[in-house]
Amino acid sequence: MSMLQSLLNPALPLIQHELNTTQTATTWILTAWALSAAASTPLVGRMGDLFGKKRTILFALGAIVAGSILATFAPSIGLLLAGRVLQGLGGAVFPLAFGLIRENFPTARVAGAVGIMSSVIAVGGGLGSVLAGPIVDALGWRALFWLPATVVAVVAIGAAFVLPESEDRPGGRLRPLGAVLLAGWLVALLLPLSNGSRWGWASPLTIGLFVLAAVLIFAWIRIEASSPTPIVDMKMMRLPAVWTTNLVAFLFGAGMFAMIAFVPQYVQTNPAEGYGFGATLTLAGLVILPMTVGMAVGGVFSAPLTRSFGYRLPLMLASAMGAIGSALIVIEHFALWQIALACGIYGLGLGIAYAALTNVIVGAVPAHQTGVATGMNTNIRTVGGAVGTAVFGAIVTSTANGEGIPTAAGYTAGFVFITITGIAATAAAALIPRRRPAPTETREELRDEALEAEAAVVIAAAGAALPATEIPGIEIARDLDAAPDHRDGVAVR
Repeated sequence: MSMLQSLLNPALPLIQHELNTTQTATTWILTAWALSAAASTPLVGRMGDLFGKKRTILFALGAIVAGSILATFAPSIGLLLAGRVLQGLGGAVFPLAFGLIRENFPTARVAGAVGIMSSVIAVGGGLGSVLAGPIVDALGWRALFWLPATVVAVVAIGAAFVLPESEDRPGGRLRPLGAVLLAGWLVALLLPLSNGSRWGWASPLTIGLFVLAAVLIFAWIRIEASSPTPIVDMKMMRLPAVWTTNLVAFLFGAGMFAMIAFVPQYVQTNPAEGYGFGATLTLAGLVILPMTVGMAVGGVFSAPLTRSFGYRLPLMLASAMGAIGSALIVIEHFALWQIALACGIYGLGLGIAYAALTNVIVGAVPAHQTGVATGMNTNIRTVGGAVGTAVFGAIVTSTANGEGIPTAAGYTAGFVFITITGIAATAAAALIPRRRPAPTETREELRDEALEAEAAVVIAAAGAALPATEIPGIEIARDLDAAPDHRDGVAVR
């Protein structure tokens, strides 16, 4: 599922040409999925909490299959975007899966299972960018839709027979007004954050959407707080472990998405500008490959750290590693190996944090609220990513020369911003209440978990590749007539 985020990026210029559409319309292939996933994840997660996670996972997988089939045969960009919206409903699969893990695994093994799944998410996001090119060359761009439809259909059939159904269902129903307000403020907030650099931050459209988002958020909180069966329980969101973890997720999202978006742009810059290495997209991907591998490895070893030191210290360590990684780029950015090393350190921190953040939420809320709680945590990280990339982009473009090319000082200031988000995340993690997962595992459980971790590391090392480039707030300029290496095809808007 995580490959759906990155699989289409390399094929966007070809899709634009084949469907005879504009670049602006083509970028909505990414935006439509992101908005649909953001708006639907907490809603579908709540459906899983109320009506059973197995049947809701099957619904989400079915939406991915239906959207992929629609996109496969879409004769126009409009129908293709409709397919992407349907695919976005599958964004809730991972929060639902985390909920199933909690319900069916022994308590002592939940953290390890969540860590391994977090590694799979990281590797899958990178693998999509690598597989896209060969698939398009061999089968055409529409195979990027019908191949996932086939695979997901097989997974859904297997899930129908293998997955257990949820036993803990509190009952209730989804209230339409709360659902509409939640989806409304998420879309109203993410749209200007993702497109403000193109529309203009002071444009009436951008400001109007921000105002609308604020009004809808206020109305949504009032409605949810007074509802006997809210989609998102405001009391749950105020739990110390939940709000502090969501704050850390927001800060991590701000730094992570900015890092993934701008490191490749930095290394691809022509050295004639006084910085950069003139790297091709392939070489830029190899430079940030250690980040993906680090995320995979960190996710596996997050559970042992959590078991030994509780939730707070691993998250503080992960946040500090993120700050150190970005600070290294600020200080030493004169060779590709230096940037690759910094990316590896940053990725290791991300991997630890991804699993630890989910484990804190899973351990802090009742079992019947796991889906919606982890879904909201994912959304908050997405909003943080949109804010982070927008701030980094504003910093970089503020120093651009007459030709619109950023300066070295602008990039340095941007990486200082990422370092600050890491420091702030470290401070926020220190606010998380002290808690250790319990009870202690048996020797046999520890042995089995070690074997699982070893296997996951091997898979991660072999399969990790370019991380996902579907970044909120960043537009990757693509020219169909550009040189094969696309060296000048990346622009900050």
